[in-house]
Amino acid sequence: MNSIRTYLVIMLMAAFSLVSFLAALNGYLSSMAEAEKMLDTQLAEASDLLMLSWSGEAAEPSPNSSSDILVFQVWRDGDLLSASPGAPVAPIGDFSEGYRYGNFSGYRWLSYTRLAGDGTAYMVAERADLRHTVAEKVVLESVVPLLLWLPVSAVLVWLLVGWGLRPLHELSRQINTRRSDDLAPVTLDNPPVELLRLIDSTNSLLARLSAAFEREKHFAAHAAHELRTPLSVLKVHLHNLAEELPADEPALIHANAGVERMHHLVEQVLDLSRTNPELIVANFQDVDLHSLAQRITAEAWPQFAEKNLGLSLEGDEAILRGDPALLETLLGNLLDNARKYTPAGGEVRVVVERRPNAVRLLVEDSGPGIPTGARERVFERFYRSVSEEGNGVVGAGLGLAIVRHIVEVHKARIELGESDLGGLAVRIDLPLADNRG
Repeated sequence: MNSIRTYLVIMLMAAFSLVSFLAALNGYLSSMAEAEKMLDTQLAEASDLLMLSWSGEAAEPSPNSSSDILVFQVWRDGDLLSASPGAPVAPIGDFSEGYRYGNFSGYRWLSYTRLAGDGTAYMVAERADLRHTVAEKVVLESVVPLLLWLPVSAVLVWLLVGWGLRPLHELSRQINTRRSDDLAPVTLDNPPVELLRLIDSTNSLLARLSAAFEREKHFAAHAAHELRTPLSVLKVHLHNLAEELPADEPALIHANAGVERMHHLVEQVLDLSRTNPELIVANFQDVDLHSLAQRITAEAWPQFAEKNLGLSLEGDEAILRGDPALLETLLGNLLDNARKYTPAGGEVRVVVERRPNAVRLLVEDSGPGIPTGARERVFERFYRSVSEEGNGVVGAGLGLAIVRHIVEVHKARIELGESDLGGLAVRIDLPLADNRG
C-alpha cells in the first residue's frame, strides 16, 4: 500500500469497526438481558393486576380460540375459575409461585403464577417469540444507527487524517517545487515532533549535496584553468619544433593531435562546469535560433569542407527565450559530433522549425548513428563506446553531456533517433518565448 493516508484510514476504521462491533455485541447482550428482565417484571405486574381486578365469581372456561399475545387463568383447589378467551383448559403454569416455560396453542409461552393467601393461583402467560421480537426491536433500534454511521465515520477519519498529514504534504511541496540549484535548508513553521527528524535528515542531505557541488565546481574550474597555461606553453614549443622538423613528421603530428585533444577536453570541462543548473544565472533573452544557427554553421563550414562533408541549414526565423552563449555551445557540440562521426563525403543537415508550442532544432547526419540501446548512455560524462575508441575519433565523451545540461537549463526536451540521411538525428524542442511563463 503506497498511501500513508489510505493505510491509516483503513487501519483506524478497522480498529473502530472492531471496537464498535464488540461494543454493539456487548450492548446487545446486556440490553437483551435488561429487556427480558423488564418484560418479566411486566408479566409479574400483570398477575398482580389480575389478582386485584378479579371479582371472585366463578366462570366457565372459554373454548380454545386463536392465541393472543397475553392470556391468563385463575385456579383454586384444582378448579379453573376464570380464563381469557385464548387460554387453554389445562393450566398454563405451575401451581407454585414463579416463572416457567410451556407450550400450548402452537407457541411457546412464558408464564408467571401468583398465589393468593386463600390458595387461589393467578396465572399469566406471554408468547415467548413475541417477547424476544419486541426486545430485539428495542435493542436494534439503538445498535443499528451506530453501524449505519460507520461510512460517515470513515469520511471524517479520512478528512482528519488528511488534516494531520498537512505538514508532510507541505514538506513534499517545498521539495518538489524547488529549483535544481536551490539547496537551502527546508523550513516549516511549528513542525510536528514526528517530522523533525525527517526535516533534519533532509537538510543534512541538502548540505552534503551543496558541499559536493561546490567541490566539483571548484575542482573542475581550477583544474581547467591550471591546465590552460602549460597547454599554451606546450603549443608554443610544438610550433617552434615544427620549424625544425618536416611537416609530415609522425611524432610531431601525434604530439599536436594529443595537445589538441587535451585543449578540447579542458574547454569542455569548463563548459560543463559553467552549464551546471545550480550555477547558471538564468538571465534569458529573446534569441532568434535560426540566425544563431546561421552564424555557427558558417563558422564551422571550413572544418566540414576540409573533410569533404556537406553542411546545410534549413528553416526561418524562430524566436525563443534562452541564453545565446549556451545555445551556441549546444549547437557547436552537436555539429562537432556530427563532423567527427560522419565519413568523408557524407552530409550534415541543420533544421530550425517553429512548431505550435516550441522551436525544434534538428541536427542529422549520414554517419553510422547510435544503437538504440546506447542512446541514453551517450549523455553520461566521459562515456565513449568501443566503436568510437576503435575508430580513433578524438573526443572526451563530454559533448552530449554538455548538450543535455544546456537542454535541462532551457527546460527543453531532447531525443535521439534515426536520420533521414541514414545516420543519427538529434531533435531538441525548446519552449517558445511566449510559452515559458
